[in-house]
Amino acid sequence: MSETTAEIVLFDGFDELDAIGPYEVLQNGAQAGAPLETRLVTLAETDRVTASHGLRVEPDGILGEPDLLIVPGGGWTTDDEGVRAAVDDGRLPAAVGERSETGTTIASVCTGAMVLAAAGVLEGRPAITHQVGIDDLEVAAGSVVDARVVDDGDVLTAGGVTAGIDLALWMLEREFGAEIAAAVETEMEHERRGEVVR
Repeated sequence: MSETTAEIVLFDGFDELDAIGPYEVLQNGAQAGAPLETRLVTLAETDRVTASHGLRVEPDGILGEPDLLIVPGGGWTTDDEGVRAAVDDGRLPAAVGERSETGTTIASVCTGAMVLAAAGVLEGRPAITHQVGIDDLEVAAGSVVDARVVDDGDVLTAGGVTAGIDLALWMLEREFGAEIAAAVETEMEHERRGEVVR
């Protein structure tokens, strides 16, 4: 089996757990035997990205052409940074749309779904976001589902913050088998909640 590349795209104001939770799950998946490389990336070269609660992260590089791209949320209710600023800027939604068109599986955590909506990849598809963005997602994409994780094939979305851990565990299970996902779940002492809506 060839190695799968996963990239989690960071931007100033992203929510820490939205990105770091899935990162840890996927890294543990690789340690459990999944042929998977996970990287933290940005759109442009930078030495550091500052998250919404002040965590400073040194990214691994710039966004490439991954098999899987995860977009975290954070900052939807503010104007100066986070998802709102990324959507207003337009570059991240454009990059997400381009990756989607070339076959990358796109996933979002929390209000990262608003980036996917702005990219046009949620049009007519079931999706979920953090509770603060539900009404906006309904306006932008029109098909909000009451679930913790929604899997629509090449587009996946997760609800708020800790739902990103469930999303990443589901992705391990879907791509590499239940045994690897269960091993990571045990290692992290995490219990998934609810059913994945497919």
